[in-house]
Amino acid sequence: MSSNPTLIAQLPEPKARPQRRSLSSGLRSFYRSGSLTTLLLFLPPALVFFTLFVILPVGEASLFSFFNWNGYGHPHKWIDFGNYLRVLNDPIFRLSLTNNLLVILVSAFIQVPLALWVALLIADRRRSSMIFRAIFFVPYILADIVAGLIWRYLFDGDYGIVGTVFRWFGHDAPYVLAQTGWATVALLLVVVWKYFGFHMALFIAGRQNVPLDVIESARIDGASRWNITRFIILPLMRPVVVLSIFFSLLGSLQLFDLIIALTDGGPLNSTHSAVSYLYTFGIKRMQVGFGSAVGVLLFIICVLVMVFYKRLFMREAEPK
Repeated sequence: MSSNPTLIAQLPEPKARPQRRSLSSGLRSFYRSGSLTTLLLFLPPALVFFTLFVILPVGEASLFSFFNWNGYGHPHKWIDFGNYLRVLNDPIFRLSLTNNLLVILVSAFIQVPLALWVALLIADRRRSSMIFRAIFFVPYILADIVAGLIWRYLFDGDYGIVGTVFRWFGHDAPYVLAQTGWATVALLLVVVWKYFGFHMALFIAGRQNVPLDVIESARIDGASRWNITRFIILPLMRPVVVLSIFFSLLGSLQLFDLIIALTDGGPLNSTHSAVSYLYTFGIKRMQVGFGSAVGVLLFIICVLVMVFYKRLFMREAEPK
């Protein structure tokens, strides 16, 4: 059977297989690059600190959560999953998780979009924009305890600004922090006010990293300001938006200082977060076993939320 030379010439040449590097050659190249020295220099201290301040505390809390223990002496009264069942059946704990969810929703759908809108307005380098940046960022500089005490004074019906304004118009002064529904609204308002500047600063940095030549090219092509923002600026700022929402999730699950200073979980334990619930019903009441169970559950919730969020929104684009 004769072969067709034209057909053979049109056939693609076989690609050379990539040579597999052995493990020993990879280790040798890793050592020659100097990375092994850096690894041996910086990895052991990091592992020691991570073990001392993360792994060991979580392990001890997991062990203590199976005991009915007040923190004195050695734990000896084993109660299996009694603390966990008590936590999960407590309506105050479920309300605390609901408050955490409310903070997350308000941060994601009110605080972050509002911070993004303001950041796009004042992202230029004019003096007036710099002044507005400083004004919006000042609340974030304040400590959470200080911010909570300030707003506790402002919401007071006897001598706060809210009560004074109501009396100006001839109405009885409301005690906002003494009413269950309004206390939660006040807490959400303070959270937005406190952390608005942080997210705004993130968005300003992201906006300034957008290439100016791309925006100028779009303007030359006749694109309007809204189209430039929608189809160029916002898509390029997507990693910053994802990071900002990630910080909102993390901060919402860790919310503690602001609540203790503003409402102390009241009235009627209606404004607790998961962390303030842990502090109030575990640490203050010397129920270490019960508090350890709350801490373990909170740790599991945080890990699951962060893992799912990272897999859904923070995955790197796969090469095609």
